Amino acid sequence: MEALFLLVPLSIGVVFAAIWFFFGASDNGQFDDLVSPGWRVLQDDDRPPVVAKEDNDIA
Repeated sequence: MEALFLLVPLSIGVVFAAIWFFFGASDNGQFDDLVSPGWRVLQDDDRPPVVAKEDNDIA
């Protein structure tokens, strides 16, 4: 029974912390675009990147 005096307030604190983290992430735009990261994985380009040539080879 004595454990409930610790666990109930602790669990209420954890719930309020989770709600605070969720609304904080929501206000910062964490959940604005949930579709684009999945599409970027599917549209992966397998070509090697283009490397720019340097113009230091003047002879």
